Amino acid sequence: MRVLKFGGTSVANAQRFVSVSDIAMNTSMQIQTALVLSAPAGVTNILVSMVKSALAGSDCKNEFDALDQIIRPLITDLTAQYKTFDGEAVLSFYDETVSELKRRVSGIALLGSCPDSVAAFIHCRGEALSIRMMAELLRARQKQVQIIDPVDILVCDGKYLESSVDIEASIERYKRIAINPDAIVLMSGFCGANRRGELVLLGRNGSDYSAACLAAVSGAQCCEIWTDVDGVYSCDPRAVPDAVLLRRMSYKEAMELSYFGAKVLHPRTISPIAQYRIPCLIKSTLNPQGEGTLISEETDHSMPTKGISDLKNISMVNVSGPGMKGMVGMAGRLFTCISRANVSIVLITQSSSEYSITFCVHSEDAFAARTAIEEEFALELNAHLLDPIEIQDKRAIISVVGEGMRTSKGVSSKFFRALAQANINVNAIAQGSSERSISAVIDSSKVSEAVFSCHTAFFSGRQIIDLIMVGVGGVGGALLHQIQKQRDELKKRAGIEIRVVCVANSHTFVKDPMGLKLEQIPELLENCQNPAFSIEEAKRLVDDSHLVNPVFVDCTSSDEIAHSYIELMKAGYHVVTPNKKANTSTYEFYKGIRQIAAACRRKFYYEATVGAGLPVINTLQNLLAAGDRLIEFNGIMSGTLSYIFGLVDEGKSLSEATRDAYERGFSEPNPRDDLEGTDVARKLLILARECGYKLELDDIEVEYPVDKKYLAGNNAQEVLENLKGADEEFAKRAKAAHDEGKVLRFVATIKDGGKCSCGIKAVGPEDPLFKVVGGENALSFTSAYYQPIPLVIRGYGAGTEVTAAGVLSDILRLQNWTREA
Repeated sequence: MRVLKFGGTSVANAQRFVSVSDIAMNTSMQIQTALVLSAPAGVTNILVSMVKSALAGSDCKNEFDALDQIIRPLITDLTAQYKTFDGEAVLSFYDETVSELKRRVSGIALLGSCPDSVAAFIHCRGEALSIRMMAELLRARQKQVQIIDPVDILVCDGKYLESSVDIEASIERYKRIAINPDAIVLMSGFCGANRRGELVLLGRNGSDYSAACLAAVSGAQCCEIWTDVDGVYSCDPRAVPDAVLLRRMSYKEAMELSYFGAKVLHPRTISPIAQYRIPCLIKSTLNPQGEGTLISEETDHSMPTKGISDLKNISMVNVSGPGMKGMVGMAGRLFTCISRANVSIVLITQSSSEYSITFCVHSEDAFAARTAIEEEFALELNAHLLDPIEIQDKRAIISVVGEGMRTSKGVSSKFFRALAQANINVNAIAQGSSERSISAVIDSSKVSEAVFSCHTAFFSGRQIIDLIMVGVGGVGGALLHQIQKQRDELKKRAGIEIRVVCVANSHTFVKDPMGLKLEQIPELLENCQNPAFSIEEAKRLVDDSHLVNPVFVDCTSSDEIAHSYIELMKAGYHVVTPNKKANTSTYEFYKGIRQIAAACRRKFYYEATVGAGLPVINTLQNLLAAGDRLIEFNGIMSGTLSYIFGLVDEGKSLSEATRDAYERGFSEPNPRDDLEGTDVARKLLILARECGYKLELDDIEVEYPVDKKYLAGNNAQEVLENLKGADEEFAKRAKAAHDEGKVLRFVATIKDGGKCSCGIKAVGPEDPLFKVVGGENALSFTSAYYQPIPLVIRGYGAGTEVTAAGVLSDILRLQNWTREA
């Protein structure tokens, strides 16, 4: 025999009933087949609600109407589809069922109470309706049918609403029943009978359990669980779109996964099939030809890790105190009293110091657990040998499960690294002695991020980076264009997916947690009615959208946003920016950012603040990390001034060269900002601080290229006009340098000891800065390792495209995961 169980979604409507009958008929052509059916989707919930409403004194009219809206169309549609379908008989059975339910409901409402035996009868009526409809459908399709009553077969122990099947006793019952070898056998799921012959329920996922028990008592060749998914996945495919379908897994792996929250199977379902070595196949009624997942003694050894599961609504109980150390029998007393309170323990861990024992229970049992412990240890609590019992609610358990974990190195490190990268704090850790699972207790609000991050670490080659971008002017706009251009190539070559989930300008913002369509962003911003973006909105975005690897990209020059980086990191963001304001604020703030980044395990990348797209910061950091020491630095750090001074070399006046740069868009909106040298001073301060010098912006000596009076003006045109007054003086200076075979450059300098300055310097052909023109930057580092010939980094260090490229390069450094075997 082959036992096939179909869940509520598989019998939700007439077409699904027909699909189930197709599968049953095809299977019965090869081997005798038994069907175990759940109630049609939604029916059991209605019946449970019916009992609750009746207890409140209601006549349950709403529930009966809802039941009618599901069952009557089912019968009507099946009658219309098959002429020989005896719809009148099925309707009559349904009407009798409704009449009986109404009598029971009236009694409950009258008495104001409902015995569990009555509730059990009401709750399982949906399964009886499914069996009756399926029986008539199969007969209409010319198949013999035999209905067996689970009350006559499954012998149960326990409560009316939550019982377990005694398989050995049930085997003896089953032997008494004559099974027609030519018929398709039908049995209601969800119920059985106690030893007095009274109907009882098998509790949560009772129909799956019924099928497993029928397979065990009948000695079935296989038990098939048909549901609305293709099998068992590495995690919930609704939570992680690229969840992996598992082809094979062992009973023990399935037990571990289901125990810690996997939705496809319940642990009680696996127990009877594992005990009697009956293979279990999980398949989808929506894809009958799919391979499904086979659960048996053998596993798929090519996948050491089989899945990531989570168990929510958990409370963590901590029993601790100075009197626990060396207290013989402490654990025995603790868990005995918990057992007496009928509380199930989900996870246990103990500190090596014996100072505390921590365990987890379902949140609904937390109060009972506390009461039991306080009663058992009343004397110890009063004597302060034990601390007050601590219970932390709103917890969840996330577990990594797999048979191959026993022989695979690095599983634990990969697991906890994935949690750390998702900025998730671990409250407690436990590993089973079988080494098939590792579990961590975390805050329940972080479950989505934990599952996604761990699944990516163990199963997925896809690496997602979620961007929140503020500022879509020159650099921001160029960055969006580069992301759009490179998106497909990054996916193909490196498996990196950059999702821009939010974009903000100075007036409004648009967002989509699944990623905005980049080509639509300008139009969306133009038509959006959202208020201006705020840091609070950024925090909500992380929490509400469960972003695992969020990156805040600041493409503004805003002081306010720069001073929010610490707050953003605490909220879980990495920060990438070309904005110099944070790194050139007070030294105290500068250090604070780095301390918070380390404490929150967040990254702060700012390569584009100094050399735009040139690898300056990273190169310097690597040198210092390798033990190098800066002796002297000289650099041209303004692409605008590099361009202007290059034109002066060619014979143009200072004002003409500056106007040329302005008109080509190479300068700031007001070129005075370039000529004052403040931007260069900021870049120099960043480099000096990287070298360990505790400096403020005021410590940088800045020499103006011309007298400050020539830079006066309320706008660019006025400044350019006033600048003409400096042409003669500047030309004389340039000629004097030329006569010596030198050229003028605006050079930033760091001397050994930390003295920093920037200003005009005449350099000769032997200097690396001599030939730097046309908007290039050049940075010359003389260090303990690089002397007498310095290390020179040279290239274009200005312009929106190269700056955006530098920002994108920093973003790509934030890919957290790599696919590991």
